[in-house]
Amino acid sequence: MIYFEKTETAPASLATEKEKSSGKYNLRDVLDLLKSDFKNKCYLCESSNITSLNVEHFIPHQGDVNLKFDWQNLFYACSHCNNTKLDIHSDILNCTDPNAGVDTNIKYTMQPFPTAEVEITAIVNDTTVNNTVTLLKEIYNGTTQTKKIEASNIRRNILLEIRNFQKKLDDYFDERNTFEEKESFEREIAKMLRDASPFTAFKKWIIWSIPGLNNIFGKYI
Repeated sequence: MIYFEKTETAPASLATEKEKSSGKYNLRDVLDLLKSDFKNKCYLCESSNITSLNVEHFIPHQGDVNLKFDWQNLFYACSHCNNTKLDIHSDILNCTDPNAGVDTNIKYTMQPFPTAEVEITAIVNDTTVNNTVTLLKEIYNGTTQTKKIEASNIRRNILLEIRNFQKKLDDYFDERNTFEEKESFEREIAKMLRDASPFTAFKKWIIWSIPGLNNIFGKYI
């Protein structure tokens, strides 16, 4: 999870659909704005270019029409994460709240080796942070047999992204490269640290965990 700044003004269709007996909260204007706000990534696992999209209610609406059509309660999620969270996991960090510290209060780690599991660690001892850690562990490592297969596919993509990121870091520090080549690698690393890049939280923590890297690339986070 990373922080996403959400557009304050709600899509027009929500107010109209709220008045209907069978109104929809996933019309085109809602989907387009969610896609933009969440950088076309699942807000929980950070997978990009989602192929199985759900408009998720951050707080389960349970029939409450106000929560059902509340723009600030609608999030962009993949089906794996939505089906893991369901109504089971509540009181978790809100990634659209700039004060929640979703990037810094939780450490995201995956060793760049096959079969490695994702490690999610609470940096502060807080109920909401701990609840979020529990959910993310289930998302990245799976619970049921089906979800374990889905989680394995997500981890494979994380592994590929981390390996690519580490290769760019290796290229940057390769003394055989020219100054111009080094600048080019720095731009590529900065691009991979952007919010729109997949699994940004993991790459941020690679930078934050190593002072020598943080001194150089911390400015891009």
